[in-house]
Amino acid sequence: MNKAIAGYHMLMILSAVDEQFNAREDKIIKQYLIENFPGPVDLDLEMEVLSGMDPSDYLLHFSNMMNVFYMDSNEDDRTHFLDFAVKLAAADKTISPAENTFLNELFAAWEANYS
Repeated sequence: MNKAIAGYHMLMILSAVDEQFNAREDKIIKQYLIENFPGPVDLDLEMEVLSGMDPSDYLLHFSNMMNVFYMDSNEDDRTHFLDFAVKLAAADKTISPAENTFLNELFAAWEANYS
Protein backbone atom coordinates (compact mmCIF):
# COMPACT_ATOMS: atom_id res chain seq x y z
CA MET A 1 0.00 0.00 0.00
CA ASN A 2 1.18 3.52 -0.74
CA LYS A 3 0.35 6.99 0.56
CA ALA A 4 -2.25 7.68 -2.14
CA ILE A 5 -4.29 4.60 -1.22
CA ALA A 6 -3.75 5.20 2.50
CA GLY A 7 -4.97 8.79 2.08
CA TYR A 8 -8.03 7.58 0.20
CA HIS A 9 -8.84 5.16 3.03
CA MET A 10 -8.49 7.93 5.62
CA LEU A 11 -10.71 10.31 3.68
CA MET A 12 -13.36 7.65 3.12
CA ILE A 13 -13.39 6.79 6.82
CA LEU A 14 -13.56 10.46 7.73
CA SER A 15 -16.51 10.86 5.39
CA ALA A 16 -18.29 7.90 7.01
CA VAL A 17 -17.87 8.58 10.72
CA ASP A 18 -20.63 11.18 10.90
CA GLU A 19 -22.97 8.79 9.04
CA GLN A 20 -23.64 11.40 6.37
CA PHE A 21 -22.16 11.78 2.91
CA ASN A 22 -22.88 14.72 0.66
CA ALA A 23 -21.89 16.05 -2.75
CA ARG A 24 -19.29 18.44 -1.29
CA GLU A 25 -17.50 15.53 0.40
CA ASP A 26 -17.63 13.56 -2.84
CA LYS A 27 -16.10 16.52 -4.70
CA ILE A 28 -13.23 16.77 -2.20
CA ILE A 29 -12.48 13.05 -2.46
CA LYS A 30 -12.58 13.24 -6.26
CA GLN A 31 -10.12 16.15 -6.17
CA TYR A 32 -7.83 14.08 -3.94
CA LEU A 33 -7.97 11.23 -6.47
CA ILE A 34 -7.23 13.58 -9.38
CA GLU A 35 -4.21 15.03 -7.59
CA ASN A 36 -2.81 11.74 -6.31
CA PHE A 37 -3.56 9.21 -9.05
CA PRO A 38 -2.15 10.34 -12.40
CA GLY A 39 -4.26 7.95 -14.46
CA PRO A 40 -7.41 5.93 -14.19
CA VAL A 41 -7.68 4.10 -10.91
CA ASP A 42 -9.75 1.08 -9.99
CA LEU A 43 -10.81 1.47 -6.39
CA ASP A 44 -13.16 -1.52 -6.30
CA LEU A 45 -10.88 -3.52 -4.00
CA GLU A 46 -10.41 -0.52 -1.70
CA MET A 47 -14.17 0.06 -1.56
CA GLU A 48 -14.69 -3.61 -0.78
CA VAL A 49 -12.27 -3.36 2.15
CA LEU A 50 -13.84 -0.17 3.46
CA SER A 51 -17.47 -1.16 3.00
CA GLY A 52 -16.88 -4.49 4.73
CA MET A 53 -15.36 -2.81 7.76
CA ASP A 54 -17.29 -2.55 11.00
CA PRO A 55 -17.47 1.08 12.16
CA SER A 56 -15.92 0.02 15.46
CA ASP A 57 -12.75 -0.78 13.47
CA TYR A 58 -12.52 2.62 11.77
CA LEU A 59 -10.17 4.19 14.31
CA LEU A 60 -7.69 1.31 14.21
CA HIS A 61 -7.68 1.22 10.41
CA PHE A 62 -7.41 5.01 10.26
CA SER A 63 -4.40 4.85 12.58
CA ASN A 64 -2.76 2.17 10.44
CA MET A 65 -3.33 4.26 7.31
CA MET A 66 -1.86 7.34 9.05
CA ASN A 67 1.32 5.35 9.59
CA VAL A 68 1.44 4.09 6.00
CA PHE A 69 0.91 7.60 4.67
CA TYR A 70 3.52 9.04 7.02
CA MET A 71 6.17 6.50 6.03
CA ASP A 72 5.62 7.16 2.31
CA SER A 73 5.42 10.97 2.45
CA ASN A 74 7.26 14.16 3.25
CA GLU A 75 6.12 17.11 5.33
CA ASP A 76 4.58 18.90 2.33
CA ASP A 77 2.58 15.79 1.42
CA ARG A 78 1.25 15.53 4.97
CA THR A 79 0.38 19.23 5.16
CA HIS A 80 -1.48 18.98 1.86
CA PHE A 81 -3.34 15.89 3.05
CA LEU A 82 -4.30 17.59 6.32
CA ASP A 83 -5.89 20.34 4.24
CA PHE A 84 -7.99 17.73 2.41
CA ALA A 85 -8.99 16.10 5.71
CA VAL A 86 -10.11 19.37 7.31
CA LYS A 87 -12.00 20.46 4.18
CA LEU A 88 -13.73 17.08 4.05
CA ALA A 89 -14.77 17.18 7.72
CA ALA A 90 -16.07 20.74 7.33
CA ALA A 91 -17.78 20.13 3.97
CA ASP A 92 -21.23 20.00 5.54
CA LYS A 93 -20.50 23.16 7.55
CA THR A 94 -20.26 21.17 10.79
CA ILE A 95 -17.43 19.07 12.20
CA SER A 96 -19.08 16.30 14.18
CA PRO A 97 -17.56 14.97 17.43
CA ALA A 98 -16.58 11.77 15.58
CA GLU A 99 -14.89 13.71 12.78
CA ASN A 100 -13.13 15.84 15.37
CA THR A 101 -11.81 12.70 17.08
CA PHE A 102 -10.27 11.44 13.84
CA LEU A 103 -8.82 14.84 12.94
CA ASN A 104 -7.31 15.14 16.41
CA GLU A 105 -5.71 11.69 16.02
CA LEU A 106 -4.23 12.73 12.71
CA PHE A 107 -2.86 16.06 13.92
CA ALA A 108 -1.53 14.59 17.17
CA ALA A 109 0.27 11.73 15.42
CA TRP A 110 1.86 13.82 12.70
CA GLU A 111 2.68 16.89 14.79
CA ALA A 112 4.48 14.67 17.31
CA ASN A 113 6.70 13.51 14.46
CA TYR A 114 7.64 17.05 13.47
CA SER A 115 9.17 17.78 16.88
